Amino acid sequence: MPSISNKGALMPESPIRKLVPFAEKAIKKGKTIFHLNIGQPDIKTPEIALNAVKMHSLEILAYTRSEGSEAYRVKIANYYKKNNIDVNHEDIIVTTGGSEALLFAFGSIMDSDDEVIIPEPFYANYNGFSTSSGVKIVPVISKIEDNFALPPIEEFEKLITAKTKAILICNPGNPTGYLYSKDEIKKLAKLVKKHDLFLIADEVYREFTYDGRKHYSVMQEEDIEVHAIMIDSVSKRYSMCGARVGCLVSKNKEVIRTALKFAQARLSPPTFAQIASEAALDTPQQYFDEVIEEYVDRRNTLVKELKKIEGIKVAKPNGAFYCVAELPIKNADHFAQWLLEHFDVNNETVMVAPAAGFYSTPNVGLNQIRIAYVLKKESLIKAVNILKEALKIYKY
Repeated sequence: MPSISNKGALMPESPIRKLVPFAEKAIKKGKTIFHLNIGQPDIKTPEIALNAVKMHSLEILAYTRSEGSEAYRVKIANYYKKNNIDVNHEDIIVTTGGSEALLFAFGSIMDSDDEVIIPEPFYANYNGFSTSSGVKIVPVISKIEDNFALPPIEEFEKLITAKTKAILICNPGNPTGYLYSKDEIKKLAKLVKKHDLFLIADEVYREFTYDGRKHYSVMQEEDIEVHAIMIDSVSKRYSMCGARVGCLVSKNKEVIRTALKFAQARLSPPTFAQIASEAALDTPQQYFDEVIEEYVDRRNTLVKELKKIEGIKVAKPNGAFYCVAELPIKNADHFAQWLLEHFDVNNETVMVAPAAGFYSTPNVGLNQIRIAYVLKKESLIKAVNILKEALKIYKY
């Protein structure tokens, strides 16, 4: 029998999606599931984006340019300028989601066995992107006790070797919801400049910042133009996860030229989705104001309810719509599956994402879960109550 590749065997399962079969069985048994496991917002997509597709006049659904349509890229650049990020459309490559942007970035700046340093816990698919690119992740652990703040810069410097090519951050963070400060970004900027590395920032949650805090982009930092690569996406900003449109942004012309070759190999990003995404850029500020107000309310409700449970630690997020909670258990993978297979309150249960999959260091985060607060307050309160009742009888 022919064998699969070693790379394929090493590809990690999604910690978010691997529990889906158990959830489907629970639903077939008539259970209601509160999905705290996946960052799929329940916020409506802006009508302006949906209408752009409904009212299109295309007669041929043709390829666009490999780097994305010029009209869309010009409009993206204008959006960034409004956010104090000075780039032009030639600094932007439109991609099939932020995922492809990261793959293009890895492929453009790293060879097989090169290293990228990432604060963990981090977005679980970074593990998959690194495996498929033949790149090694070198983790630096941030701690729940510090609210998952940037680890001391000395910890990064200890890990830099001749193989190190980049530092990657997610800001605000998935799964932690941590928002890096301007000072923390400046420390990283100084470090990558000193060691001639790239600084990749996944900024797909830029709009989602709370408590008066402001997002500071790596693209705003002066003197690191050749080092900085920004990853972005429409998925969360406009509740358009299914559009699969993102972009890679850099003022480093060689990075853009190289990434374009990867873009040409897959021909072009999706045409209809670019039409919707271009229209979404005209979404009024009121939409975001209302969304932020809703998420702050949900975050406050979630954290308040979780803190009522004895033995739980929870990091308060300042951005995105996730938080990490540490439970008084040994293995969150087992607990998450048990919730779906063997537990309910009035025929209702909860689906969570075990946090170990957001680390690359073995046996770290085993008793942690990521919660996405993408449900209405009433559902969040019910879901936390189910967790509370489950922890009373869970024995492992």
